[in-house]
Amino acid sequence: MQLAANPSCIIVALHKPMRETAGNVTMMDDTDHRLIAELRRDGRASLSDLAAILNLSRATVRARMDRLAARGEIAGFTVLTRGDVNPAPVRALMLIGIEGRGAERITARLSGLPAVQAVHSTNGKWDLIAEIGTATLPELDEVIAKVRNIEGVTTSETNLLLTTRKAGRR
Repeated sequence: MQLAANPSCIIVALHKPMRETAGNVTMMDDTDHRLIAELRRDGRASLSDLAAILNLSRATVRARMDRLAARGEIAGFTVLTRGDVNPAPVRALMLIGIEGRGAERITARLSGLPAVQAVHSTNGKWDLIAEIGTATLPELDEVIAKVRNIEGVTTSETNLLLTTRKAGRR
């Protein structure tokens, strides 16, 4: 993966843990770890700023970033929006049972609801899981009612998320 020509476009580095390749563990040195830590702290840092912080040349920083990206150690770059950082205060998981083969249609309807942040297909008792975020409990109640009224939804169970210990990145 090549990096953007304008390093100020880099927002957040997504780092994958070390992995084995052909029996060998891909190792990152201390400088690689420091570089990734700086990108996590300030993903918009310029190559010049990173070089100064790490006491390296710009060319060395660029080469390390290219190498880490090419090896898959840096899985990509992304932007975090306000919604990613400050999620809706009322969050819930809605477990949904459906009839027949309407999963695609129901998933499309769920995805069209602004409060639905993600829809997952699953196995077991439930067919779909919807992640929902709203500003208030009455607003959540309205979303739940809308979902239950979608043709093909036969049953549901909603669980409020009280605390999140660790939020992952997509």
